[in-house]
Amino acid sequence: MFLSINGLAKSFGDNEVLKDVNVEIQKGEVLSIIGPSGSGKTTLLRCFNGLEQPDRGVFTFHDGLTLNFEEKINKRKMVQFSKRSGMVFQAYHLFPHKTALENVMEGPVYVQKRNKSEARQEAELLLEKVGLSDKLNAYPHQLSGGQQQRVGIARALALKPELMLFDEPTSALDPELIGEVLTVMKDLAKENWTMIIVTHEIQFASDVSDKVLFMDGGYIIEQGTPEDVLKSPKEERTKRFLQRILNPSVGL
Repeated sequence: MFLSINGLAKSFGDNEVLKDVNVEIQKGEVLSIIGPSGSGKTTLLRCFNGLEQPDRGVFTFHDGLTLNFEEKINKRKMVQFSKRSGMVFQAYHLFPHKTALENVMEGPVYVQKRNKSEARQEAELLLEKVGLSDKLNAYPHQLSGGQQQRVGIARALALKPELMLFDEPTSALDPELIGEVLTVMKDLAKENWTMIIVTHEIQFASDVSDKVLFMDGGYIIEQGTPEDVLKSPKEERTKRFLQRILNPSVGL
């Protein structure tokens, strides 16, 4: 077990977005989270790295680090927690005034205080890994959406995280650019990265995931292998959602 989450809940004012979420993630596992808009998927993902702090719930890591969000958690523990993951955002969030290379170097040099020449070498290798070795000195406005998202993936990898988080990484892309980002993510899955992916790409989730969660109304409605959840769902709500996604002419 890499990470266990028990009893996770999160509200924004009177809006209870997550309700008693329980999930276990294994080392090297790819976990995809699917569900309708407003179901709590992105909030759950942001709780995995401290961008949102849960109201309650217990996170237990493989090495014994435990956070009980019903208690006051000291700053050092939260820093330890957030350092374990790298996040790839829906809208890229690149620094517009920095080149692709500088964007990837930013975290290692200025946050992790690593040697600049070493960070540069690693950034060059990572940009090569995502197919952008010819774009080292390009600025974000000179890159396509797919290229910007691949820089975002390289930037997250540069932090050497234990866990990679993806928040609908293809939803802002034109259809013809989606494939290039999904290909990079498939390669990471083959390298046994532990990954949690919020996605609407059902076929991609089926291809790369070890486990799929279907969320609705702040709850995990169903979880299991892609075969179980995507091909033979047990819950009526899951069946209706998949029918709507795979056949948009059919109403929910």
